[in-house]
Amino acid sequence: MRLPAFLACALMCLPSLATAADAPITLSLNEAIRMAVEKNLDVRAELYNPAQFEADINRNKAIYDPLLTLQTNYSDSTVPSTTTGNYGRMFQANASLGQLFWTGATATAGFNNAFNSINAIDYSLSNYWESSLGVTISQPLLKNFGRENTDININISRFSKFASLEHFNTLLLNTVTQVRNEYFKLYSLREQLRVAKNSLELARKILSDTKAQVAAGVLPAMEIINAEFGVYSREKDLIDTEKAVSDEVDVLRLLLQIKEKGDIVTVDLPRHDPYVVNEDSELKRAMDRPDIKEQRRNLDIAELQTRVFNARLQPDLSFSASASLVGLDHTYPRNMETLTSVDNPAWSLGLTLTYPLGNNAAENDYRKSRLKTEQTAVQIRSLEESAANDVKSAIRGIISSYKQIAVSERGRAYAEERLKAYLRKKDVGLATNKDVLDVVNDLVAAKNNQITAVVNYDNAITRLWQVTGELLERQGIRVVEGDADKLYKNIR
Repeated sequence: MRLPAFLACALMCLPSLATAADAPITLSLNEAIRMAVEKNLDVRAELYNPAQFEADINRNKAIYDPLLTLQTNYSDSTVPSTTTGNYGRMFQANASLGQLFWTGATATAGFNNAFNSINAIDYSLSNYWESSLGVTISQPLLKNFGRENTDININISRFSKFASLEHFNTLLLNTVTQVRNEYFKLYSLREQLRVAKNSLELARKILSDTKAQVAAGVLPAMEIINAEFGVYSREKDLIDTEKAVSDEVDVLRLLLQIKEKGDIVTVDLPRHDPYVVNEDSELKRAMDRPDIKEQRRNLDIAELQTRVFNARLQPDLSFSASASLVGLDHTYPRNMETLTSVDNPAWSLGLTLTYPLGNNAAENDYRKSRLKTEQTAVQIRSLEESAANDVKSAIRGIISSYKQIAVSERGRAYAEERLKAYLRKKDVGLATNKDVLDVVNDLVAAKNNQITAVVNYDNAITRLWQVTGELLERQGIRVVEGDADKLYKNIR
């Protein structure tokens, strides 16, 4: 008896569990925007780009890492040299530490050891150790001189990271704009669904009244067909609107990465109060839009490359200097004594000049970089003019949409009064069901126009905030360089 009772209880609980799992999700606009910023997959994927440029920055800084080199070598030859006639065995064990400086100079400290066991004409030089301890410095004086030349790849990576952050801001700006539009689109479709349900109820009432009037002999049977067709048309409209609502819920669920299966219910209404706009201040604000700032970062890169390539047009003149202590003896301890006695110093100074005749490679690198700089400057001007046009268009959109609200409200009021008049006409036989249903269609269209006008007005304001780049600030969203750095540091 216990098992059937348990199963019955479990089956009774299943509907309530399913209902709890699919409970509607009440969502405010700010919550929707926060979820998109934190969870949207496109936004999350884009943040990896500045994190990768942070890796490039640190990789390029590695040019200043000291370079330790350890080398050992053993050779054995039984063939006399054609120049010296010497042959035999040689062993080497060398160590060096190199360092690059911001001036472009390289310094290398080296400790070299070699043991030679050779058959030589001068037997005093066979079976001996030779060691040296010294420093070598090489400094470019014209081409490749200075920090800007040395750090060019570091600076390009840094500017690229800043540009990538601005690109991320642009994507985030577009995503927040989409969230606002889709949020109020769902509100609009739900309002249209409510209108469709009311229209269907009215059509069914007309059908019921018509059947009663036909049965009483007041109306011809043909009126029932007209009323039934009206019900069918509104049922179709209701089904289409319900599908549109479900599709829009899925769009919003994907955009916000909502995993719950429950319906999404919006709670915020689109604004319909007057919005005051100052065109001059909006135009000025638009010039700092993220996409324009991104292109300015690209201009910084192009100008940096132009300066460096211009410097590389010069001849490659390098100064080199070296100083060392040398040891030489048949045994390694005596060899080291000779080395540390400082009795055998060696040093050298030199200048090296290289210059390719014609210098075509450097010349064309410079020309290409100049062309790239000028191209980027033109692209910035184009973006600025486009931004100004977007602002003016958005302002006109706000003004037009606000006027449409008043027009649509009057249209709805006229449609409601017109329907009341036709219902009175129908009661006295001066209007047919088709006439009344046509007027109902007009009222549905007027109500939907009013809903659309309010949503379009809010979308027009959102559009202005998008084209001026102020939407993120208005929503309290701020992207900092540390967001990408944190992602870079968390990689193991």
